[in-house]
Amino acid sequence: MTQDDGELDSLVRKRIRALRVAQGWSLDELATRARLSASSLSRIENGQRRLALDQLVTLARALDTSLDQLVETATDDVISSPMIDGAHGVMRWLVKADPGITVVRRRLTDPPPENLSRMRAHPGREWFVVLSGTAVLMLGNRRFRVETNQSAEFPTMLPHEIGAEGGPCEILGIFDRDARRGHQADQA
Repeated sequence: MTQDDGELDSLVRKRIRALRVAQGWSLDELATRARLSASSLSRIENGQRRLALDQLVTLARALDTSLDQLVETATDDVISSPMIDGAHGVMRWLVKADPGITVVRRRLTDPPPENLSRMRAHPGREWFVVLSGTAVLMLGNRRFRVETNQSAEFPTMLPHEIGAEGGPCEILGIFDRDARRGHQADQA
């Protein structure tokens, strides 16, 4: 799908206004943050003033977004399919907007090891939610029960392992780039 310049121009103007309104800011408030006059900002939002690249950069910063997100048009690849790792019982999805993030769905059947020497530690952060069953998170010397619809988030520099309690459980995890690398090394 391609967009002509007029469609992109209109889309960016609508995004600027929508982001301003979502923040609860008046024209004056955003104009002050972007170091523009309120009348200039009003004309930008209403299509009565040309969009200049330097103003877009300034507006993106003031709106706490990136220029890429302000002008992004790709909506053709909204749906993605998982990569399936049958050997490890894992489904993985990459987050297109942030290639450093990976989403993983995993079915766990075994309890986690109680022995610290069998747990792994690596740079990064992990977050997971239990979709069904009960998971056990071993984090250093601590043991946490995480039940259906509960989540856990932790730094992965602490030795950790996740397992099931009382039967199988399914989790959906989000790994930052460093945590993903740490788990890829474990599975290599």
